[in-house]
Amino acid sequence: MDKPVTLRLFFGLELPESVRQRLLSVQRPIVGARWQSADQLHLTVAFLGSVEAQLLPDVREAARNLPVKPFNLTVSGIGCFGDPDHPKNLWADVQPVEELTELHDVLNQRLAACGLGQEKRTFRPHITLSRFRKESGSVRELLREPREAHAGTFLVDRITLFQSIQGSRGSTYRALAHFPHSM
Repeated sequence: MDKPVTLRLFFGLELPESVRQRLLSVQRPIVGARWQSADQLHLTVAFLGSVEAQLLPDVREAARNLPVKPFNLTVSGIGCFGDPDHPKNLWADVQPVEELTELHDVLNQRLAACGLGQEKRTFRPHITLSRFRKESGSVRELLREPREAHAGTFLVDRITLFQSIQGSRGSTYRALAHFPHSM
């Protein structure tokens, strides 16, 4: 029997070009850093993982007419997961977290109603700037640089369904559909 076709999916926010360019300016030569390209920069709202292609209509339906008001999102500051001397990820911080959490929660409730699994980790909105190999250099000095404090503010009035395609140079993301908020 043939294995069902699956797609690696997530809902996220696309970033304006001006914000992406400011985030790219953070890049420095750091041992073990695998910096994200402009096309890879996004904010994940809900990660679905591998989903059977036949469920794509249900996934799309879950995101239609989300009852969430549009809001302004500010990208400001950077941080890391893991010890700054041996980081796992370097990320840009975003505010307001409350509106993003509401968007995440409403979308996850709808996805669960369709029988689609939810990620187990606590939602921590951020924009990944770099992933690090096991042997990594320190980002401690980079975290202290005040000039990277503000990358911009933009209106969040829609989410995007992305397909993540894994490759030798990291993942590429293809937008499959856009969903405006209904309020």
